[in-house]
Amino acid sequence: MESQATARNIRTSAQKAGLVCELIRGKSVNQALATLQFTRKTVARDLAKVLRSAVANAQQKETFGGDIERLYVLACYADQGPSTKRVRPAPMGRAFRVVKRTAHLTVRVAERPLKIARVGEGGEAGQPAKAKKTRRAAAAQA
Repeated sequence: MESQATARNIRTSAQKAGLVCELIRGKSVNQALATLQFTRKTVARDLAKVLRSAVANAQQKETFGGDIERLYVLACYADQGPSTKRVRPAPMGRAFRVVKRTAHLTVRVAERPLKIARVGEGGEAGQPAKAKKTRRAAAAQA
């Protein structure tokens, strides 16, 4: 089960937002929110808002299991949005172009599958399976 949220035309460059996206990619939702709370980048606030929205979207789906602890950040990326061009006066009658960039922030969350205990291959059900010896370990003993 996946869900996503997108914030469009956020007033930051996609490159700066991508640096913060790398911090939370693959983490659990609670760990990602804690990381964003203590990240000293202004785009972290916008990214936290998008992450909360993605979690709310996941809760609205019928296939949601009900446990927020199992949600994790499946994908987080920043695409380049439209740029506004401005003109700044320069010396000797010239003009410099100022590009004000925007970004589209997208966060996708998914549920981790439940961990099911594996039954040992040999022996009794209560006993753990024996580990196989590697060649290096066997050579060290000999």
